[in-house]
Amino acid sequence: MTLAAQFEIEYLQYLTPEGKLQGKLPPAVADAEALLPLFKQMLFVRTFDTKSIALQRTGKLGTYAACLGHEATHVGIGASMRPEDVFAPSYREYGAQFMRGVKPREVLMYWGGDERGNDFSGPKNDYPWCVPIATQCLMAAGAALSFKLRKQDRVAVSCCGDGGSSKTDFYAALNSAGAYKLPLVLCVINNGWAISVPRSAQTGAQTLAQKGIAGGLYCLQVDGNDLIAVLEGMRRAYERARKGEGGTVIEFMTYRLHDHTTADDARRYRSDDEVKAAWTREPIARLRTWLTAEKVWDEAQEKAWLEECGRLVDIEINAYLETAVQPVEAMFDYLYADPPPDLLEQRAAAIALEKRA
Repeated sequence: MTLAAQFEIEYLQYLTPEGKLQGKLPPAVADAEALLPLFKQMLFVRTFDTKSIALQRTGKLGTYAACLGHEATHVGIGASMRPEDVFAPSYREYGAQFMRGVKPREVLMYWGGDERGNDFSGPKNDYPWCVPIATQCLMAAGAALSFKLRKQDRVAVSCCGDGGSSKTDFYAALNSAGAYKLPLVLCVINNGWAISVPRSAQTGAQTLAQKGIAGGLYCLQVDGNDLIAVLEGMRRAYERARKGEGGTVIEFMTYRLHDHTTADDARRYRSDDEVKAAWTREPIARLRTWLTAEKVWDEAQEKAWLEECGRLVDIEINAYLETAVQPVEAMFDYLYADPPPDLLEQRAAAIALEKRA
């Protein structure tokens, strides 16, 4: 038999679920102490997530997409980027965006129905939150092409979920990245579920990472609950991109510990046993265990930091709640330079209804 092609997918994991280091630290991480700022950021993100869910449950937020369990993947992605790079997120990568300067109050504004939240702080070249699945991958591919044409030392990064990796937008993005050797990193955050569709029903591919093989990209599967592995995977992708060696697909293996959004009830389609098992692999506990064993973190430090996280998040929540609501006509005023007559009629009707109330 003659083989036309053969491939393999490398899997990266350095910290086991029990918080034990396997082998030596990779080039992306100098020592345990270097991870402290990122661990603290992970704790901040979880505090923000918990309080945001409470806001929605008490009617102060329209809906919300939780990121519980994704902290290591998101923070690691954000920490690996430079300000001049471009980030094209989906709708739950808050940890990455906070690392890039987005304010928590802006996330809350967006989920509270105020589009001014999408004009967020941080690099102005970053794309806004994207609810249509995987279309942001094409935007990032376009940005990466512009970097190459302009000979700029910049990288475009986009995130999608396991479900997003089945969309044509994702395939078109990776195909473009392979054909033109673009500085593009496509992060497939495999959290096990595309709303109620399990990974097993999503695709026949053995891994999601291997989908990039067909496009000629470098492909990795990474333990997304291991911050060290996330940082090393991103380092490899960035090194290739900046050397002109093309794009990368990284599949980050994690788990969605909360419902898909606050409009979902995951108990309808997944078992309690599955979720309990996932909690034994979650990212914060394993990193805490290792940092504590390395004597750079302890219970007193964590207690003090969590109190500070609560204070900081409360400041952001109050800033969101105190933001003046836009007038009803704002939803019409930024669609067209010259609004069509039927839209102007709707605008007038909305204003009249608001005044009547």
